[in-house]
Amino acid sequence: MTTDAKILSALRANPDGVSGADLAEQLHISRTAIWAHIEELRRLGYDIEAGPHLGYRLVSVPDVLHADDLLARLYKTKVVGRDIRVFEQTTSTNDVIDKLARDGVKEGVVVFAESQTKGRGRLGRKWLSPAYKGLWFSVLLRPELHPQEATQLTVLAATALRRAIASETGLHPEIKWPNDILVGGKKVAGVLTELSAELDRVKHVILGIGVDVNLGTGEFPADLRKQASSLKIETGRPVSRADLATAILSELDNDYVRVGSGRFAEIADEWEAHCKTIGRDVTIQIGDRRLRGRAESLGESGELLLRTEHGHLERINGGDVTLEK
Repeated sequence: MTTDAKILSALRANPDGVSGADLAEQLHISRTAIWAHIEELRRLGYDIEAGPHLGYRLVSVPDVLHADDLLARLYKTKVVGRDIRVFEQTTSTNDVIDKLARDGVKEGVVVFAESQTKGRGRLGRKWLSPAYKGLWFSVLLRPELHPQEATQLTVLAATALRRAIASETGLHPEIKWPNDILVGGKKVAGVLTELSAELDRVKHVILGIGVDVNLGTGEFPADLRKQASSLKIETGRPVSRADLATAILSELDNDYVRVGSGRFAEIADEWEAHCKTIGRDVTIQIGDRRLRGRAESLGESGELLLRTEHGHLERINGGDVTLEK
């Protein structure tokens, strides 16, 4: 953890204030160095009061994603979020993570971008990523899974994302298989899972996550307004992106640990309880192949079990799903 992260962690742990002397003793640096770091945090937009009796007190934080601040909030994380990097702009956070993965960086690194120029969703679709309006980030994982089990991570991500949004906003999101989070029938978030694997093992997985946090209705293209929304639109108020990012990473970390310890069934049960696809008649487009039937349940590896119109049970690992009315 960096010095800035340690200072922010100490300020949050002491909401009534902490003295410069105590900070200097905790961090093993001089009071002058503490003051210099406080000034740098103020330049980044953190409102930090200083008084002769109370010491330093954190009053408010800016609506920016600051790696040190996120690290300070996630100091107990086991895997996801132990290394966080924030870019002002990039093509796609998945592209950045892919390079880090090939360079041998350990799992758990998270890359955020305040905006993306080439953000993408599933099936090559463009993902709108305006600056300071959402959460656009990717996570590198190196799970001990067989390639056919990698769908578990998409299920994990969707479940953790739904849970975090619900806890931070009070909304009641639903999951649309395999990777969409809906509120009131409109998409507010999605997951793009990209896999690198050999025949018998997963080399690495990239979880790309996009959340439309504070976009207004007019900021969506006209052709998306009937099917997309934001947390701000649905709650009627702005949502703290840093608070939501912290909650999502914490939930992802907890669920990744559960998958690693063989407890995917617990996550699958939660997924099914909040999935609006299960029990519905659906059409699934897989390349040039189109299947119709009823979505019955989730398989052991995270695949969708589809009872086709001809009575066959199909195991579906991917595709474009349309819910029939």
